[in-house]
Amino acid sequence: MIRMPLQDIVARLKEQAGLSEEEIMRKVDEKCASLSGLISKEGAAHIIANELGVKLFEAGSGKIKDLLPGMRNAEVLGRVTQIYEVREFQRADGSAGKVGSFMLGDDTGFVRVVCWGKQADLLNELAVGEPVKITGAMVRESQRGYKELHLNEYSRVDLEPEGDIPEVMSRDSAKRKQLSDLVESEEQVEIMGTVVQVFDPKFFEVCPKCSSRLKDVEGQWACNEHGVQEPDYSYLVNVFVDDGSDNIRVVLFRNQAEKLLGKSKEGMLSFHKSPDSFEKVKVDLLGEQFRFIGRAKKNTFFDRLEFVANRVYKADPEEELSRLESQQV
Repeated sequence: MIRMPLQDIVARLKEQAGLSEEEIMRKVDEKCASLSGLISKEGAAHIIANELGVKLFEAGSGKIKDLLPGMRNAEVLGRVTQIYEVREFQRADGSAGKVGSFMLGDDTGFVRVVCWGKQADLLNELAVGEPVKITGAMVRESQRGYKELHLNEYSRVDLEPEGDIPEVMSRDSAKRKQLSDLVESEEQVEIMGTVVQVFDPKFFEVCPKCSSRLKDVEGQWACNEHGVQEPDYSYLVNVFVDDGSDNIRVVLFRNQAEKLLGKSKEGMLSFHKSPDSFEKVKVDLLGEQFRFIGRAKKNTFFDRLEFVANRVYKADPEEELSRLESQQV
């Protein structure tokens, strides 16, 4: 099923069915109750939309912000912002394979495009800044909670697309929001808050060739694509921040965790070998203020919003004071 945030479904129902938000949420709660709580509010809203004949998904918008995990024939138009190397590998059955990726951006956001098999040869024809139109791609959610476009043999890539090519939004251009105003569907949002709780780093085994999570198969670490591997390690750090309006868990994966803590990969891995050494770092971080750029993501298990950071900066008190003064003018 294509995953659409609840507030987006509510917005479509308000627009197409003429219902108020209160009426919609009442129907959602009634549907959840009728199914004995065995369905999420998002699932209940999907059923209600179907019952009312409301079409939730409009194909062909061509905007990155409108891509939703689960889409199987996605279309998007943007510009190449970064190109990564192609990796060759051997599958568990002994056959050879290869995969490459690049970043695509438009005026609404960014998305990683993953090219499998022969599609990986496309990377030799790309250059940063060039326009690209993609059709027939599948949208998946990465392990870090970000959308990815996956190209297979049926996907098409046009390197000379017609029409107006959007300019790419700045990586650091993001709208500042209070935590109480965050909604799930927004990309490139900036929040600022004080660190009030820090959790120990979480480490997990990854494939040294493709960085995918490894599985324990009969006592050996194995990758779905590359078979048995000597594991590398990736990690994440969770902190709670508070801005006076609310508090939220911020999830920082590898690079952003390093920036938050001011540590190299070797420094992070030292906490894996000696967890007690993280206690001082944890204490020093409490009370510090940071700016985070990223997106809010629904944690379905706990039924709450979390913030996944793709940029982190130490807050500048003078800059924040100037910002407040400008808002009061």
